[in-house]
Amino acid sequence: MAVESFETGHEDERPELPRPTGLLDVLSVAAVALDTRGRVVFWTPQAEDLFGYTAEEALGENATRLLVRPEHLQAVSSLFTEVLETGRGWAGAFPVRHKDGSTRLTEFRTMRLLDDLGDAYALGIAADHTLLQRVETDLALCEQLVNQSPIGLALLDPDLRYLLVNPALERIDGIPAEDHTGRHLRETLPFPDVDTVESALRQVLTTGTPLIDQYHVGRPPADPEHDHAWSLSFYRLADPGGRILGAAVSVVDVTERHRAAAEADRARRRLALIAEASTRVGTTLDVQQTADELAEIAAPALADVVAVDVLDSALACRRIRKPDNGPELFRALALKAAHPTVAERAADPPGDLATYDGDRLVTLCVHTGRPVLVRHVGAQDLPRIARDAEAGALLARAGVHSYLAVPLIAHGEVIGALDLKRTRNPAPFDDDDVVLAGELAGRAAVAIDNARWFQSVRNTALTLQRSLLPDHSTHHTGLEVASRYQPAQATSEVGGDWYDVISLADDKTALVVGDVMGNGIDAAATMGRLRTATCAYAELDLAPAEVLQHLDKVTCDLEHYIVTCLYAVYDPRTRRCTIANAGHMPPALVRGDSPTLLDLPAAAPLGVGGIAFEATSFELLPGDLLVLYTDGLVETRQHPIDDRLDVLLSFLDEPRRPLEETCDLLLYGLRHPDDHDDVALLIARAL
Repeated sequence: MAVESFETGHEDERPELPRPTGLLDVLSVAAVALDTRGRVVFWTPQAEDLFGYTAEEALGENATRLLVRPEHLQAVSSLFTEVLETGRGWAGAFPVRHKDGSTRLTEFRTMRLLDDLGDAYALGIAADHTLLQRVETDLALCEQLVNQSPIGLALLDPDLRYLLVNPALERIDGIPAEDHTGRHLRETLPFPDVDTVESALRQVLTTGTPLIDQYHVGRPPADPEHDHAWSLSFYRLADPGGRILGAAVSVVDVTERHRAAAEADRARRRLALIAEASTRVGTTLDVQQTADELAEIAAPALADVVAVDVLDSALACRRIRKPDNGPELFRALALKAAHPTVAERAADPPGDLATYDGDRLVTLCVHTGRPVLVRHVGAQDLPRIARDAEAGALLARAGVHSYLAVPLIAHGEVIGALDLKRTRNPAPFDDDDVVLAGELAGRAAVAIDNARWFQSVRNTALTLQRSLLPDHSTHHTGLEVASRYQPAQATSEVGGDWYDVISLADDKTALVVGDVMGNGIDAAATMGRLRTATCAYAELDLAPAEVLQHLDKVTCDLEHYIVTCLYAVYDPRTRRCTIANAGHMPPALVRGDSPTLLDLPAAAPLGVGGIAFEATSFELLPGDLLVLYTDGLVETRQHPIDDRLDVLLSFLDEPRRPLEETCDLLLYGLRHPDDHDDVALLIARAL
């Protein structure tokens, strides 16, 4: 009756049916029971949907009359009898007559039922064959897609335990399917950020909003030595009734793409490093600074600890070929660590000399002129890397696990080595690192080589120039004298500035300042010749203008050199100072608190030829200062010369200051460390 009451009434009066919540409801599986005479004794609502008859119409009726066409009666009777007599069920598809007169192929499962009195019934479970076939096809398709998909797939319950994984996921994470089932997601994921993954999945379960293409990197159990990358997507699963079943996870192995992107990024960083090195390494002609620049570039971009060591013989420009198995003397130039580490204490401090035997790897590097690479440093390698056992212990303590030494080669000559160690950086040095280190070392080596040769030339010129300058007493009759010579910072601009103080007859003193326009050894040599000539003419007790006249002739014979010069003679008996100028900067006279520039007749420099020079005479009273200097003291590329001369006078406001202090004040107040001209300064005070 319950069935009948449910089935009666108008369609619009029926209570609202619940939404399907399972596969049986989707299939609308019907159940029909028949007694031994073939009468319908049980009829479900789904049977009405499948066959068209209401329960009121079907119950008590013979099923063959309702559902079987005449041509199928014999076959149905035979099957019905066999099921009831043998108890063996039957399954298959059979054409059934619908109430509307059409014939529909229906899938049946039949079986015998016995009640508590022993009476037999035939139960038929039926579903539309076409619908069932479509569902079976969909399921088979889904199963094949899941099993054959190259994408890893997993089904998880709401507690994030595995229900199912496909073969692709087995291959991806290296864990068999049976070892997934029942385990939590975090137990199998090789990601360091597994908490983030779980949080994202729970968000998907709560909101129902999928998360697509979540990028994660880790090391699976099947390949624990290398990073792998996966793209993860999360979806919530719910049945047709809205009940949350769990989540689906798709996993795409994007390791190759990750590695290609990483390699491309690495290549970009290498190119950027080389470009940076081209602008930052070798900015000056200074060996020490060039080595420091190389070390700064290499750490931490290439190594955690960087040392630049140059062969002492190469640094002194006296490289002599030694046997390939002999020791080498290195001078440490630069040391840079990317982070605090005891490995710094194992390296030679910059400026120190250290001898490394022939069996050391850095020595092998300079002997062969080839890189030495130890990808994985072991205990047996440290004695060949470190200078001694104590340094080896420090390297082990610091965690040095990879080592690379690259020769510094310039113009075919090995001048030193770039020494690289990794401690925190977990990746060992590889062939690409060797190429990059070689590129950096090659650029730096040329800069260091240029710097060492220029420094050698500079030292030679400076030595020559200093040897030509006078070594005189600071006291002369009636005068107190102080002087300075300061070379240019640039190697090639050691020039021909000079000063001289010459004792003459009758207690007179000649004061000379000159500047050979040019630089280098040639300018210094020219300065020496002119100084010698000046001393010779001074001994003849010639007047200042005559001395310049003779020097002009000498200069004309010196291969087109141009020279400026001031020549002054002070006579303590008359307190008169006579001075002649050959194109030089005006001297300063300090009397009391009023420093001024002497207004001397204009004249061409020495070397022009055929020019008459004039002399000016003025009184030099006790306490007066006469300041002679070359243009390197006041000339700059940024300021007008008149402004600079005013600054010079401002430093001369205290004539009673000791002369040595005045010299230092002028040099440090007017000069910049990077000025590109040398300076000769001569100050005389009348007593």
